[in-house]
Amino acid sequence: MGIPAGALCSPPAIGYNRKNKGHVVKSRKRVIVSAGLFLTVCAVGVAGFKILGGESWSLLDAAYMTVITVATVGYGEVHDLAGNSGARLFTLVYIILSLGTIAFAVTSITAFIVEGELKSLLGRKRMDKDIGRISGHIIVCGSDETAETVIRELRATGRDFVVVDASAERMEKLMESGRFLHIVGDPADDDVLLQSGIEKARGIILSLPTDEANLFAAVSARSLNPRLRIIAKGIDVRSHGKIRKAGADYVVSPAYIGGMRMVSQMVRPAVVSFLDKMLYGKDQVLRVEESVIREDSPIAGRTLADSGLKTVPGALLVSMRKADTDDFRFQPADDTRLGPGDVLVFIATAEGLSAVRKTAGPS
Repeated sequence: MGIPAGALCSPPAIGYNRKNKGHVVKSRKRVIVSAGLFLTVCAVGVAGFKILGGESWSLLDAAYMTVITVATVGYGEVHDLAGNSGARLFTLVYIILSLGTIAFAVTSITAFIVEGELKSLLGRKRMDKDIGRISGHIIVCGSDETAETVIRELRATGRDFVVVDASAERMEKLMESGRFLHIVGDPADDDVLLQSGIEKARGIILSLPTDEANLFAAVSARSLNPRLRIIAKGIDVRSHGKIRKAGADYVVSPAYIGGMRMVSQMVRPAVVSFLDKMLYGKDQVLRVEESVIREDSPIAGRTLADSGLKTVPGALLVSMRKADTDDFRFQPADDTRLGPGDVLVFIATAEGLSAVRKTAGPS
């Protein structure tokens, strides 16, 4: 799997959207240009002092004069220039040229460091390295309240995830409660999605501000990883079919979910209160979780009684769905035989789910 989501405390990637990326490239070019100018000025100085000094000046003498002139240390001339008006005039012009070049170089390097570009590059490299170490993770695209809830849930349940959003300011706001792996960039940009590890991801959640943005991101994600599970937010119910055709496996309507929650709070308040305690309790986090039996699972072919799944601490088996069916069996019998593709549904703590996966094998 990789790095536990709760342990991800990497520094933020500063300014990795297109605008700031261009600013970083521009600053980097200024540093390269200033270094080039500095080397050119040094070469001109060595050549000038050698030519104007004549045969009595060696290359070492010319280089020495160049260095002390550029550095303005004033150690004294190697040879007396009092009788060489050409060399003295060259020295005057060269001092002015050197001062301008040094000022430009110092300004460029200072801006590169102080304005954060160097920190951004170092932080980005570390972030890319951390993202490269995980697999089977979930990519979250967006920074609205829905995305914030998704991020909070993924952290609470110990999942690996990477957040992608185009706004560095909104990303910083999301990280006020804790750092996580992220990329500041366009979620529909193929390069950005590849950088987020989409080829190794298990799924992507699209919570962008418009249906058009979610649709386009779904197309990009599906083209990069045909096996990816895509869950998208649909604002307009009429757009749900189009988003599914674009590649989404499931489309969620926040307005519909919110309406159902309000009705449930009215007609079944005790149930809602129980679910709230289960989801948001301070003492422990309980979730309705699933585990899929794989072909290489050590319990494939065994009965439920022999598998040990019913006695896993912190995990209550409540239902089961046999492979290639849509019917769930509530509280399946002990003699039910487990096979590849069977789905087991538990109410479990994060620790309990981890124990289930160790028993059943990774799902």
